[in-house]
Amino acid sequence: MSIIVENLTKCYGKQKAVDQISFHANPGEVLGFLGPNGAGKSTTMKVLTGYIPQTSGKVSICSLSLEESPLEIKKKIGYLPENNPLYHDMYVKEFLDFIADLHQISQKKERIAEVIGITGLGPEQNKKIGDLSKGYKQRVGIAQAIIHNPEVLILDEPTSGLDPNQLIEVRSLIRELGKTKTVILSTHIMQEVEAICQQVVIINKGKIVANDSLANLLAMHNETSIEPIFVKLTKVDSSG
Repeated sequence: MSIIVENLTKCYGKQKAVDQISFHANPGEVLGFLGPNGAGKSTTMKVLTGYIPQTSGKVSICSLSLEESPLEIKKKIGYLPENNPLYHDMYVKEFLDFIADLHQISQKKERIAEVIGITGLGPEQNKKIGDLSKGYKQRVGIAQAIIHNPEVLILDEPTSGLDPNQLIEVRSLIRELGKTKTVILSTHIMQEVEAICQQVVIINKGKIVANDSLANLLAMHNETSIEPIFVKLTKVDSSG
């Protein structure tokens, strides 16, 4: 298993954003990490990538402890944050060259050309990032996340705000990347999970309320779509 999370807790003051959650993700599959807004999805992603420390619990990535080997783990992870921070005044190729230097990539030109091909950025590679459509900006975000060929890819809301054509293209790209990497896809869009993911974890109010394969979840709840399952498991009880 590439990612093992055990009893992970993250507190902000007295508030528990994530409350003793446990799950694992395997190579060659895409795990959908689902939850309503404020459920703890982005906090979990930030802990897994070493961006913020956990309050308690254990995280193991590629057989390394996050507490003991944070720098080694960061080399093995590609991360696309929810807000996809990019340098809009830089050109696409220039930006990827900059990121490749940060990762000290050998045969840099060849790797940049390869990643541009994988992400379909060829027609836009000589444009300023600020002039790109939302879909192509997401591709640049994915390109920077995979340029160092990480074993693990963590994508936080990678398809939000895309039009239908862009959705199909980015979904296809993530699905392809999931064949050779361990991918965690954090989202609140049900269609993304059904289109891309094999495994599903649903988090609500900081706690995991479902953790199974997509097929098993649908069969267990006698549903053909994940949406009614999600609603049932995350619905706020307004009675009383």
